[in-house]
This record gives sequence, C-alpha cells and structure tokens, in this order.
Amino acid sequence: MQKFKAYRIFEEERKTAARFVEMAVEELDAGEVVIKTAFSSVNYKDALAATGAGKVIRRFPCVGGIDMSGTVASSTDARFKSGDPVICTSYDMGVSHDGGFAEYVRVPADWVVPLPHGLTLHEAMCLGTAGYTAGLGVELMELNGLTPASGKVVATGATGGVSSLAIDMLAKKGYHVVAVTGKDAEHDYLKALGAKEVLARSSIDFAGGRPMEKALWAGAVDAVGGEQLSWLIRTMQQDGVIASIGNAGGIEFKATVLPFILRGVRLLGCDSGYTHMPVRRRVWERLATDLKPAHFKNIIHDIAFDELPPVFERLIKAQVRGRYVVRFP
Repeated sequence: MQKFKAYRIFEEERKTAARFVEMAVEELDAGEVVIKTAFSSVNYKDALAATGAGKVIRRFPCVGGIDMSGTVASSTDARFKSGDPVICTSYDMGVSHDGGFAEYVRVPADWVVPLPHGLTLHEAMCLGTAGYTAGLGVELMELNGLTPASGKVVATGATGGVSSLAIDMLAKKGYHVVAVTGKDAEHDYLKALGAKEVLARSSIDFAGGRPMEKALWAGAVDAVGGEQLSWLIRTMQQDGVIASIGNAGGIEFKATVLPFILRGVRLLGCDSGYTHMPVRRRVWERLATDLKPAHFKNIIHDIAFDELPPVFERLIKAQVRGRYVVRFP
C-alpha cells in the first residue's frame, strides 16, 4: 500500500493528542471519491478538535481538517472522474470522518463540489468553510431583503476568518460595513478590507439595560454570540437581519421578544455543515463571481503542511487575524 502523510487526532489517557502519521488510502474512512489534496485551511473548529479545547471530535482516531481542495484521483461515482478539480468542506469531515489534513482524502460523492469557474484550488481554500459560511450569511440576508440601500451592516469578531471575508464581500457589493473588534492594532487592516468604520469593542456597552436600544443596523454578521448577539438584537433597525455564524463569545444570549415583534428583526442561523447541496453549489458559484473577495492577499497566511501544528494554539488564544491556508506537496 502506498503511504502518505496525514495529521491524525487520537485520544490517549482521556486526553486529546494529535500528530503526523503515515497512512494508506485503504485505511481512510469509506467513500466513493478519492481526492489528492492540493490545499486545506485552518478553522477555529479545527483548532478545537486538534487541541481538545472543544469537544467537537465524535470519533477517535480521526484525521483532522474540515476543508480541502484538490483533484480527483479515482471515483466510483459517475459524477466525478480522475483529474476533476473539486472542493470538499464540512459535513463530518475532520470530526467523525477522516478529513482534509492529509495528502489524500476519501469521501462520499454527495459531499463533493466541483470547483466553480473563476476560482483556483488555492482560492477555494482561502475561502474554505469560513468563506462559505460568510457567503451563506450574505445570501440569507439578501434573501430576507437586505440591500446596500437598507443601511449599515455590522460585523462582530471582525478580524476572524469568517468576518474578515464577510467584510470584504459586503464592501465589494457596495454595503456600508462597520467592523467591531477587540484588537485596537487591527483597525487599518479592517479598513483595507473595505470597512467604512471600525468600533473598538471596549467602547460598547454590550450589557445594556433596555430591551430595545437606538436602531443602528440594517444587517449584522455575528461571529461571537453571547452578549454581543444580545446587543445586536437590541440595536437592529426595522426589518433588520442578523446572520448568526459563530459562538466565540459564548453559546448563550439573553433577549426579549420585543425586537422581533416590534421591529421585525430576523435572526438567521447559518448552518455551513449540512447545507443542502443545491444551496451549497449556488453559494460556491457566487463565491467565484459576485461574492469573490477582493483582498485575499490581506487576509491569507500560507503555510506548508509541516507548519500546521503551532497554528492551533494561536487560533485558540485569538492571536491571529484572517485565514491560514495549508499547502500540500
């Protein structure tokens, strides 16, 4: 059996341990499509899985990585043939099915997306799950009536991968984007992505005292959850829409029904993991066209596969901005 390198996550003495190993395709989880990996990316979920900081792994051992792009090596499904450029993200990748941190992956054909015209394999992983989630959030907000004429759109957790990409996408489409960040040194970075205004997290009273506050936002991309989501709900305009995409600040939030029944606020959940394939393919097509970010160079850090492990701790400690793309030999 031909061996290749993979980054596999184990449970040893009730603790998570991850390391590079040698594997063969026959040892990977079952699937109709074998893909030679060109690029992967590092998401917060990957860091939680690899470090054990979050209980996201549902089966040990498991090759990590919820994203990958590459070319089909073999397929028993007629929809794909050898040499096809493809993307595979989310579903059970990297948590209960061997994922993208390997030189080869084997996955169900129903998880595979043909690479859209207008994207390279590298750009697909500049986006990855983070970009797909941002694109899905924009799509859902627009389906619920948001346009550039509606008013300002705010993004929380602005230097993270999802919000950075969302700011870029929204600014490109003509929205007035306001970024909220706790990193005072990154204001210029956010403005370079297209944010018209940057608010320091320390300048905002997220706790508040009233069920509704001054109406500020037509739309919101929330990567934080917790009290920041509570604040957004209280400060949305009439018919304002919130795309809920993350929980870096906590999984619980407090709210009353008043913003929903008096202002028509809409809280939109963005499930990037198990989106139905027609929606998934439509969003990826938009990511190759009108939602394709204009500032990948500002957002992306390229690393070699061997350089992967140290990135996880930096993500957990919020010491990074933008996205890490992993380059395979």
